[in-house]
Amino acid sequence: MSSTKEKKAVTAADRPILKNKIYLYLTEFFAGMSVMAVELGASRLLAPYFSSSQIVWTIIIGTIMIAMALGNIYGGRKVDKNPNPDRLYGRIIFAAIWIALIPVLGKYIILGISGLLVFAIDTNFLVIAAFAACMVIFVFPLFLLGTVTPSLVKYTMDSLDDSGKVVGMLNASNTIGSIIGTFVPTFISIPAVGTSVTFLIFAGILLVLAIVYFVASKTFVKKVPVAMVIFVLCCIFGHNGSFAFWQKHLTAEDESVYNYLQVRENDREIILSTNVLFGVQSVYRKEKELTGMYYDYAMAAPYMTGIYQKDRPLDVLILGMGTGTYATQCRRYFGEMYIEGVEIDQKITDLAHTYFELPEDVPVATYDGRAYLAALSSDHWKKDGEFGTADGKYDVIMVDAYQDITIPFQMSTTEFFSMVRDHLREDGVMVVNMNMRGTDSDDPEKNKEAKITDYLADTIASVFPEVVTVDVTGSTNRELFASMKPGMLDRFTQNTALEKDEELAGMMKTVNSGFVKYNAGDHIMTDDKAPVELLGMQVIDEMIREEVKYYKRIYEEEGLEGLLNSL
Repeated sequence: MSSTKEKKAVTAADRPILKNKIYLYLTEFFAGMSVMAVELGASRLLAPYFSSSQIVWTIIIGTIMIAMALGNIYGGRKVDKNPNPDRLYGRIIFAAIWIALIPVLGKYIILGISGLLVFAIDTNFLVIAAFAACMVIFVFPLFLLGTVTPSLVKYTMDSLDDSGKVVGMLNASNTIGSIIGTFVPTFISIPAVGTSVTFLIFAGILLVLAIVYFVASKTFVKKVPVAMVIFVLCCIFGHNGSFAFWQKHLTAEDESVYNYLQVRENDREIILSTNVLFGVQSVYRKEKELTGMYYDYAMAAPYMTGIYQKDRPLDVLILGMGTGTYATQCRRYFGEMYIEGVEIDQKITDLAHTYFELPEDVPVATYDGRAYLAALSSDHWKKDGEFGTADGKYDVIMVDAYQDITIPFQMSTTEFFSMVRDHLREDGVMVVNMNMRGTDSDDPEKNKEAKITDYLADTIASVFPEVVTVDVTGSTNRELFASMKPGMLDRFTQNTALEKDEELAGMMKTVNSGFVKYNAGDHIMTDDKAPVELLGMQVIDEMIREEVKYYKRIYEEEGLEGLLNSL
């Protein structure tokens, strides 16, 4: 006879709370809701560092699907071997705490992974770094939540006679939860309280769900009070939504439905950034002078029109208004002209009025640029006196909707540029800010490869008969000017000769010296095929290689100590 008693296996039958199928369906509901909330939170956590492009979304969805699939397999096998429901709700506690730790540690992990990989790889940096960050930060908690469904099937099913009904109800609960978990973060929690607090909210929901189980089961487990303490600490230290945590004294920092927003200023200028690691989106000079950036080059467009200094002020439309630097510059140097902006992010427009002195009489429509042009073309468009010209056409249309690492494909195709053409007057000009021309490679063969700017220029040239470009000194920006009426450069020369402002005239001489008539190729992008994400990633790789070349050389010559000293 054995001297020790065999421990009785715990099953769902030993836990009265699990006899209530509503609680089981609620478990499935909140698990599905939390998975989608974490997925959307992942996109917002990664976007300021890696962009919100289709490639990054693909990485997020792919890694989460991997985690869920592995969790389904693991959960099914485990529940067959040991049907103890304590284990399932213990895993939910672990998942909740891991999710709560994401706003505390996630940003540091992303930068740590990026810092290591930037010295280790030369191509596809953003893809590999984003994938590695997703694997480290998000796979484990979603793997644990992936074990929920197979476990609940075991606990919920009374007999094979109702198996279809039970599985259907569980899947329905999961799907309904996923639907709510999709809409709530995007439209409610992230805009209202930010990404960090959103993670904490859904972690708290999962934690409460598990605590209810253990309290109702009258089972004391040490992990419950420990988890509660860790969660409280995460709420204390993880509510800070700053993605650029190393920067101090920011003027403003916020999140919108579309962007992370950061305003900083110094003695000379005010700057808006919508991402952390790449670029500046808008600049306002406090001394009310030229910026020295692409905005100044784009001011060549009014001189290229046939209407400049004629019988009426110019009508200007800006697609991608940002904080209105171009509009402010045009008003300052050209005086009276009608300017109208389109900006998809209302919070950016609010910042423009608060910090960047965007004139109150410049109307800004909260719209997607292409959708706005479509609305102007619609028979149902009703001019309300605030937006649109009398004929729905403009003398200058500026396209400035291409962020440093995110190019909206719907605004890069022949169909889009045809819409722009249709809203230009006969001698009107389109100016496009293309901000990823890259740098020349040491390999001549690589210089021959078509880049994203070549694809955009070829696409535009397939719509407009006359195209000229100019590279912006000291940056990776390239300005492109296009018109249906020949003689853009002749009109530019004639009109700039009349310019009396010495500062602006000097700037236009610089622009004129860099003009190149574009010889079109055959890299045409359409709504059906516009690989802007892959093309953009190639340029980003080039830019990163150039940026870290200096630090790589120091590391190779002086080692880690020399690298740290250089930083």
